[in-house]
Amino acid sequence: MTIAVYVTGGILAVAVLLALYRAVRGPSILDRVLALDVVLAVIGAALVLNMVVGRHLDNLVLLVVISVVGFIGSVTVARFVTDRK
Repeated sequence: MTIAVYVTGGILAVAVLLALYRAVRGPSILDRVLALDVVLAVIGAALVLNMVVGRHLDNLVLLVVISVVGFIGSVTVARFVTDRK
């Protein structure tokens, strides 16, 4: 189980680094928003990993808030971009 946790944590770390790279280098605002949405998803996955390893539900409210903020942010930017065209 310990090896699986370390491998999963490493994959999540690589994913967040690549998403942050895309957020910095993204040519358009949509690329940046999508990259930051991926960062929020990875943070949520890390919270879930922490809850699984620790066998607790302390971060459940934070996970729901992060998911809702990511969803509302993505929808807001998508509506803003479609209204501009």
